[in-house]
Amino acid sequence: MNAIFTKFRVSLLAGAVTLGSISAPLLAVEDVLVTPSVKAEKAKQSLLLDIVKAGERLVTVGARGHVLYSDDNGGKWQQSTVPVSVLLTSVVFPDVHNGWAVGHSGVILHSSDSGETWKKQFDGNAANQMIITQSQNQINTLNGQMALASEDDIEDLEYALEDAEYGLEDAQADAGIGASKPLLDVFFMNDKEGLVVGAYGFIFKTFDGGASWENYGSKMDNPDRFHLNTITQIDDGVLLIAGEAGVIFRSEDSGETWESVESPYAGSFFGLVDSGEENGALAFGLRGNLFRTVDAGNTWEAVDSATESTLISAAHNGEGDITIVGNSGSVIYSDDGGRTFSETIRDDRLGVASVVYVTQNELIVVGEKGISRTSSAGINLN
Repeated sequence: MNAIFTKFRVSLLAGAVTLGSISAPLLAVEDVLVTPSVKAEKAKQSLLLDIVKAGERLVTVGARGHVLYSDDNGGKWQQSTVPVSVLLTSVVFPDVHNGWAVGHSGVILHSSDSGETWKKQFDGNAANQMIITQSQNQINTLNGQMALASEDDIEDLEYALEDAEYGLEDAQADAGIGASKPLLDVFFMNDKEGLVVGAYGFIFKTFDGGASWENYGSKMDNPDRFHLNTITQIDDGVLLIAGEAGVIFRSEDSGETWESVESPYAGSFFGLVDSGEENGALAFGLRGNLFRTVDAGNTWEAVDSATESTLISAAHNGEGDITIVGNSGSVIYSDDGGRTFSETIRDDRLGVASVVYVTQNELIVVGEKGISRTSSAGINLN
């Protein structure tokens, strides 16, 4: 899979969506990391990939570093001040004021004013150097252990050393390419502790609101470096991550340790959502594949999604209503906590990347052509 894919992950059009196919700015990677996002009159009609609430404010992110916010449930929008021009893939606000957005080139941005202005905290260059240093330290440690090890332990240490050396070679190759790896999702438990996930198994954690980040890739059994596409927390505090090749991971200790879950299918997952029920969540992805857990992600069962469209993102209103959106204008709706769904195809048939409830039955969706308003069942209200 191409490293420069968006949060659409596959296609919101007909084939894989890449930076080239969405008319991204013709700037080199290093340029977009230092070039502020241009404020544009038509920004709200451009590609947008995620939308969330910061208190009562709506904040959406997308192409060319665009961030927009609305204080009237999506009636009027203002564009934020952003220091980069990369494609932004995901945004989260654990409280009214503090938010984080992530995107291509390993970018992590922070806002302390409800999304009006943003500062860069981290990027792919810092990520590459962090992993190189970590790999070198691991190699030094293993070499020291081998010098003191018994014959019984030597073979295991040799295997570990070989893996560490391969890891260092990969990290050095990544650094040679530059800040090329996209981050795809972000989740914060509070205004200090959060995690970001992305391509090639990238996962980083902060304990200080993003002032520093730690590489958590070694805490996860993901030797093939499958892309980690989505992360969420369900109501009992369990964290779930899902991604490429059907991988699912769960953590009961805020991401300090992760266990692999037996996956219900081998295709890619693109979204997770708390179902609003105790220990309940939904995971979804390619060709309408949709699965439900009622035991905090330990086991999953298939749900008839009523569609064959790829599903990307979801929201629930806290009252049992869940809306999931995806490719080709598909909107599927459940009023029973995700047990059953019905599908509506939006008239424009454009791909939808993210959705948020603004009233009990009304949503704002963002995607291929910017921002629009819809009913919970997918009826266009614009």
